[in-house]
Amino acid sequence: MSTTQFIESAFKRLIPAPFTLAVLLSLFTIAIAFLFTGSSDAKSMVQILRYWQEGMWDPALLVFAVQMMLILVLGHVLVLSKPVSWLTQKLTGLVKDNASAVIMVSVSTMLVAFFNWGLGLIFGAIMARKVGEAARDRDFKINYPLVGASGYVGLMVWHGGISGSAPLKAAENGHIADLFAGKASQNILSSLPDNIPTATTIFADWNLILFGILLLLVPLVLWVISKKTSVSNVELPPTKTRKKSLLPEGAEKLDHSKYLSLVFGILLMAAFLASYGANLLNANLTPNMLNFGMLALCILLHGSFVSFLNALDEAIPGAAAILIQFPLYFGIMGIMRETGIVGDIAGFFSSIATEVSLPIYTFFSAGLVNIFVPSGGGQWAVQGPIVLESALKLGVPLNKAIMAFAYGDQITNMLQPFWALPLLAITKLKAREILPYTLILMLVGMLVYITGLLII
Repeated sequence: MSTTQFIESAFKRLIPAPFTLAVLLSLFTIAIAFLFTGSSDAKSMVQILRYWQEGMWDPALLVFAVQMMLILVLGHVLVLSKPVSWLTQKLTGLVKDNASAVIMVSVSTMLVAFFNWGLGLIFGAIMARKVGEAARDRDFKINYPLVGASGYVGLMVWHGGISGSAPLKAAENGHIADLFAGKASQNILSSLPDNIPTATTIFADWNLILFGILLLLVPLVLWVISKKTSVSNVELPPTKTRKKSLLPEGAEKLDHSKYLSLVFGILLMAAFLASYGANLLNANLTPNMLNFGMLALCILLHGSFVSFLNALDEAIPGAAAILIQFPLYFGIMGIMRETGIVGDIAGFFSSIATEVSLPIYTFFSAGLVNIFVPSGGGQWAVQGPIVLESALKLGVPLNKAIMAFAYGDQITNMLQPFWALPLLAITKLKAREILPYTLILMLVGMLVYITGLLII
């Protein structure tokens, strides 16, 4: 049995469904909090359960959840428009076999994800599905789970890209001071800069070089795997044909009106440019900005409200699993934040670190926490002060410490299937089918990032 086959077999036996995994992580976090951070009595358990419940329904996190679901749904609707469908058909036309499939999907997904993680996630999912449909319709064999894994690789480069939470937040004036509010002495606050520009993080030469290396290495690894794994015919349900009303009557004509959708789309786009023009020029994307822009494009590119709503019906199921799993992970985050588990993990690594090893320990601690809290922005809010204070004390450049955190946070997405839920819904694959391949890619990415952090 080959290594790949062994990993596939092990994952199929050991990895449960993503919802079950979220439940198990919740129970594990509650147990850890009770045993190591509480007083191990009933009162302590009651308090931990309160943290859990409060985290689940944290208003700010629920706003974030809605933003993320809109990114996924609107991104899917956008991809289903005729112009974007034409583009995806042209790209899938380049696919002839298993090797060309994984190369095309992985390269295009990583490029889009470096620009924006939400677009990269949904684009990769759609491209994997389109390749599967092309293989079915043109009758050539592929390893569909491997193609699905190729559509998920954007999540291992996103945090070092233009939409990376930690480097973008650190670049905001006053964010670092807010991050340390009530958590640091005046001496530390006076030693910290007002902001850390993205020119020294996202757009630093060494970060772009590491991304370029992965852009070459990941498709190469996938190509090698594609030559060593079995292929088969893809079985997918037939593509849905949307019913059209040939003779709309009365007010129904407004639903089909190209002119009404054009006017509304132009109005949305004008409001978008008026509100976010400066952000767009600076390539500084926020969730609300991205959703507003995608909504305007969806209306314009679909050409009628009927086409838009039909696509919406098709896209919404992709966000269903995330809707119920978000609160579970918010509950985990609430426990880890309020009991100090995140601080303990980061503090432990910082306490044994040196100037050379701190970026590596930061990388590993961020990756470990990400398994329990798969939210880069939420994790940065808790772990960020420890990362920056440790870097300041040991003389490590702050921009390097931030990117070490970003690299660690993104790499374990290849092991944590939470963000793969939209891809799984769209491709009809299971987490245990793609995880054997994403695990291999995670190890490749870790090698690149750790080497990079040691050389920088």
